Amino acid sequence: MPVALYMDHHVPSAITNGLRLRGVDVLTAREDGASRLADPALLERANALGRVLFTRDDDFLKEAALRQQGIPFAGVIYAHQLRVSIGVCVEQLELLAKAGEPDDLRNQVQHLPL
Repeated sequence: MPVALYMDHHVPSAITNGLRLRGVDVLTAREDGASRLADPALLERANALGRVLFTRDDDFLKEAALRQQGIPFAGVIYAHQLRVSIGVCVEQLELLAKAGEPDDLRNQVQHLPL
């Protein structure tokens, strides 16, 4: 089963659009009506939907680390805003989404580039 992604509001639309053109299942926080949620609530929302959260906001790294102490979550994929290009994000997110399984990322933080 492919990995479904949930994009926080820090993710440029070029990444979301690029992934959709490649057939990746993507939902944005804005489309979900959740763009104003605080980080913990947004991560909870992604988890409730069974989607791995992709972010370029390093605050999510702290929240995910707290959850790794015993609060289950679907997973977080992080790419630094200045060090990882849009093209690399699209390419590697597609790879993770299509070649991976949801359980591969559950309760994990994956950093891009791979």
